[in-house]
Amino acid sequence: MIARLKGTVAAVELDTAILDVGGVGYLVACPSRVLAKLQTGQPATLWVETVVREDAILLYGFLTQEDKAWFRRLTTVQGVGAKVALAILSVLAPDALARAIAAQDKAALGRASGVGPKLAARILSELKDKAVGLAAGPAFAPAAAAAPEGEDPRAAVAREATSALVNLGYGASDAFAVVSAAIAAAGDDAPNVERVIAAALKEIARAQNLTGRGAE
Repeated sequence: MIARLKGTVAAVELDTAILDVGGVGYLVACPSRVLAKLQTGQPATLWVETVVREDAILLYGFLTQEDKAWFRRLTTVQGVGAKVALAILSVLAPDALARAIAAQDKAALGRASGVGPKLAARILSELKDKAVGLAAGPAFAPAAAAAPEGEDPRAAVAREATSALVNLGYGASDAFAVVSAAIAAAGDDAPNVERVIAAALKEIARAQNLTGRGAE
């Protein structure tokens, strides 16, 4: 079982790369985010998921173990094969993917080739428990979920604040991330929804100002 390859990039193609390791060229399928960072003739290390089939041994390569772990999680979902998992990881880095699933953001997953509304919903449903704890910020309940009995006050505030930002036109994943950060910064076991929303909007405005300055 091949778990990691370290060598020299011999070629980079549309969906794959060839990594020369001791004179042996390994064909490795990778997300486009990974392929964009590989340069022919340069050294590279790939974390590899090996899939053995009756007719082939397939290698899937990633720059980080976190990417590889998400590939494994994604392929546990019915209807998500290696090709779709790579497509998702091509458009979403692990932290962004965790936030998208935690925020139940169908639109973010829908950016990946081969992911329609039904498959996106299935991924969100089956991986939400794993993603919430991995998303940036505290482990809050997804914004789209109904409030369970005895819900953590911070989770309730996160859900309500995220929903409010989404209603203002912000993306679910971005809203979830900034709300989580605002609650974490507050350090309060029972934060106030209005104050969290205000802090989140202030952070969004600050980020937009910085982006605008950088473009000048």
